[in-house]
Amino acid sequence: MKPSEIKEILQLISELDLKEVRIKNEDFEIRVRTAKDEVISVASGAMTTMAPAPVPMAMPAPAVAAAPASPTGESDSTVESDNSSDYIEVRSPMVGTFYRAASPDKPPFVQVGDSISSGQVVCIIEAMKLFNEIESEVSGKIVKVMVDDSSPVEYDQVLFLVDPNG
Repeated sequence: MKPSEIKEILQLISELDLKEVRIKNEDFEIRVRTAKDEVISVASGAMTTMAPAPVPMAMPAPAVAAAPASPTGESDSTVESDNSSDYIEVRSPMVGTFYRAASPDKPPFVQVGDSISSGQVVCIIEAMKLFNEIESEVSGKIVKVMVDDSSPVEYDQVLFLVDPNG
């Protein structure tokens, strides 16, 4: 990858206010993560490390998405509003399009009632034609999917509610 290509990727990340992007192939791996008001770029293989100028970050307000209703008008989970504070939120690390499965003909990564572990892929978020696997940072049981499949999501938007005791 040429330095001009890396610079172009960094500009796109800045414009889209993405939190993290990772690109990997046979020859190298590049991971760009924004933290506060700086961008840190780490590369390995045939690449050299680049540290671009600081990029100001605007934090968008979290969007709230309702869970889809079933044909009977009930939610697809049994989450009670009075005990939802006991659940851990799995949030979107970036802006993009939320997908529950790897492709339309594949089953969802997780469903309500599934037990998950830390590091397990729970969904995909597409950003700029890049499909980013989103891994859970918590273990527990999925109690609610907060976003419809193929819907746009914002940075830090709640994607799943997880019962850590489940």
